[in-house]
Amino acid sequence: MRILHIYKDYYPIVGGMENHIKMLSEALVQRGHQVTVLVTHPTSRTHIEEINGVYVIKAGRLATVASAPLSLALPIILRRQRPDIAHLHFPYPIGEVSQLLFGRASRTIITYHSDVVRQKGLLKLYRPLLWKALHKADGIIATSPKYIDTSPYLSRVREKCTVIPLGLELQRFLHVSESQVEPIQEAYGSPLLLFVGRLRYYKGLEYLLAAMSEIPCKLLIVGSGPMEDEWRQLAESLRLSDKVVFLGQVTDDDLPPYYHASDIFVLPASERSEAFGTVQVEAMASGLPVVCTELGTGTSFVNVHGQTGLVVPPADPPALAAAILKLLASEDLRRTMGRRGRERASREFSAQTMVDRTITLYEKVLNT
Repeated sequence: MRILHIYKDYYPIVGGMENHIKMLSEALVQRGHQVTVLVTHPTSRTHIEEINGVYVIKAGRLATVASAPLSLALPIILRRQRPDIAHLHFPYPIGEVSQLLFGRASRTIITYHSDVVRQKGLLKLYRPLLWKALHKADGIIATSPKYIDTSPYLSRVREKCTVIPLGLELQRFLHVSESQVEPIQEAYGSPLLLFVGRLRYYKGLEYLLAAMSEIPCKLLIVGSGPMEDEWRQLAESLRLSDKVVFLGQVTDDDLPPYYHASDIFVLPASERSEAFGTVQVEAMASGLPVVCTELGTGTSFVNVHGQTGLVVPPADPPALAAAILKLLASEDLRRTMGRRGRERASREFSAQTMVDRTITLYEKVLNT
């Protein structure tokens, strides 16, 4: 198959969606498919390169508005493509509109990663085109069944939807040497709480910080982002400097030992922008119980309440504290949930499973 992925950014830009598209594209190449990725370039010049067998076209960027790169070159380049499958990754309005107007693929698939949450003014203008894109698509991938039920858009086109959860290369999280884990535990003690992610508004870290006064252990925060300074100041104002450690960015190679050195993983997300939470999969593959929030998205699909961890209401520090304290009080419960989490991650969220399901969908729409 000739497959064209369309989004705004690609490697070496790093993010949840960028990582997903790179992993999927390279896996499809390994399965013998011809894969092109069409995205935008950070500059005004179009750049073309091959990365690990993937043909990457980065169309020159005119400007960036509301986090969406504008590119006049992208629709022109798109019109020249003749793929069997055009695979769009929503939300990126320029990509969806360009495919509507100029796309010449045999079939179109949209992975619906997330509702548009913050740019509500622009959404009012874009909504008619979004409906057209969804109705014209030959198939829509939702990353969890809950998102189909709760999205005002997916719920109205559910007959087109196929659930394909995001997948990860799990192997590096399954086993870590004690020599990598011990220095972390010696530095910060035990038990340990862990948060990993970009420090953005929807991560809800302020609610976890508010809960920390009730919790008798340290919290390690891995990641950076636009909310970092504000959350550091909040931790200081709450007198949590001795309990909360901001570690900043940690490399991919150095990250797994932090999971294995910790006892509980916490994702206190507060907004629907947290549509799945792949960091939960990393934690589960590492054998950690997870505490997350119920957003009506994939967070509580990945982490099953009472099985792989605990799910609490969002923006609720007392509920977060109660869940964490319950897990801290029982090593047996943590081990049981950690074991179930690892089993669920291996069964449902591996990269191989995701690629298998995606290829099956491609073949289905091409044969109808």
